[in-house]
Amino acid sequence: MAHTIAALSTPPGNGGIAVIRVSGEDAVATADKVFSGKKRLADCPTHTVHYGFIKNQRGERIDEVLVTVMRAPATFTREDVVEISTHGGFSAPRAVLDALIRAGAVAAEPGEFTKRAFLNGRIDLSQAEAVTDIINSSNDIARRSALAQLEGSLSKEINEVRSSLVNLAARMQVAIDYPDEELEDVTPEEIAAAARENEQKIANLLSTADSGRIMRGGIKTAIVGKPNVGKSSLLNSLAREDRAIVTDIAGTTRDVIEEYINLEGIPLVLVDTAGIRVTDDEVEKIGVEKSMRSIDSADFVIVMIDGTSFFDDEDIEVLRATRSKKRVVLINKTDLGQSKYIEAVKNRAAPSPVIEVSAKTGAGLDALADEIRSAYSLGALTSSSGAVITNLRHKTALIKGGNALSRVSEAIDAGLPQDVASIDLNIAIDALGEITGETVSDDIVNEIFRNFCVGK
Repeated sequence: MAHTIAALSTPPGNGGIAVIRVSGEDAVATADKVFSGKKRLADCPTHTVHYGFIKNQRGERIDEVLVTVMRAPATFTREDVVEISTHGGFSAPRAVLDALIRAGAVAAEPGEFTKRAFLNGRIDLSQAEAVTDIINSSNDIARRSALAQLEGSLSKEINEVRSSLVNLAARMQVAIDYPDEELEDVTPEEIAAAARENEQKIANLLSTADSGRIMRGGIKTAIVGKPNVGKSSLLNSLAREDRAIVTDIAGTTRDVIEEYINLEGIPLVLVDTAGIRVTDDEVEKIGVEKSMRSIDSADFVIVMIDGTSFFDDEDIEVLRATRSKKRVVLINKTDLGQSKYIEAVKNRAAPSPVIEVSAKTGAGLDALADEIRSAYSLGALTSSSGAVITNLRHKTALIKGGNALSRVSEAIDAGLPQDVASIDLNIAIDALGEITGETVSDDIVNEIFRNFCVGK
């Protein structure tokens, strides 16, 4: 029998309330030992809330509380669960948790509540991982994707492919084990077709991995241009604070500055770079070299051009250096008047979009958000409830499964026996099972939940 566990499920510190969660076969009985209310919790119906006090072993009142009683199996862990809402702060929650442990509960390990939900069959492993993804989500897109995964969007697609492969493997195994029986044969053509069809389904899932990475970590966006075009002003405007030094002196930014921002729901890791130009200043040279490396490592590039000055060779060199990247070109300083060089910039920048903006006033920045959203199909992601691969473990398992299915069709096409193809077919089945937890090792399961916070 699993022991009854207890933990603080809200962050420690000053706040209105704190919630302590208790789960296990003896959760209600344990809470009853420290709770004083109108009636015993054991006599209360499930999913009800009760007012009272928590007392310590000496019978002294610790705090005034609300206690929620939830009975298995209709709970997060599929065990009896009690949640105690205490006053916030450090002292009261700690004293209540101490009283529960003295009454027989055991302090929960990180992620132990969610682990029990997985082990008790309420959620699969990918859904369990979505729980921590929701907690760690830093933007609406990531939160929506994690919620869809928690609701089973990924599990559904993985299980459909895996069930198809399991059915195929079973039919192949029967034919291999009983070659003399009059059974319906699985033809080589059928095996190869099924392998290719499911390999394509895996490839479709893998195609979402780049978007998934962006949702989790943000689009790494380098702001580049020659000196004094307004790169630092743009960073400050988007970040809504003075993160970078802004002066009229060219070459003020000598190093790379990074800032995470949320631009109209789009997660960006903005990188303000040193102005790109030929210089004899050794420190500035290092900054320019870093700027060029930032271009190489960026997912997206914002090229800035000063609309009040000449469109010159330095601007053209920046456009040339970024032509292989996803990018948008901003003609800045529209608050000082319209640029005379718009058509020249558009011709040099094509087919990249060109937008007139003012980093100082914020004019045109909504169009910048629209272009980034379009470049990464973020509009489709925010409106879709389909599966998106955001987890490296899932991506690795899908690659393993897809490669195995490729070998299955290759083996059949080469005329090899079906038992040879069945080896790789089973590898693919196991790889997909790693995602949902059906074939994953205990070590991996323990490592996943070890990264959860205590109380979840």
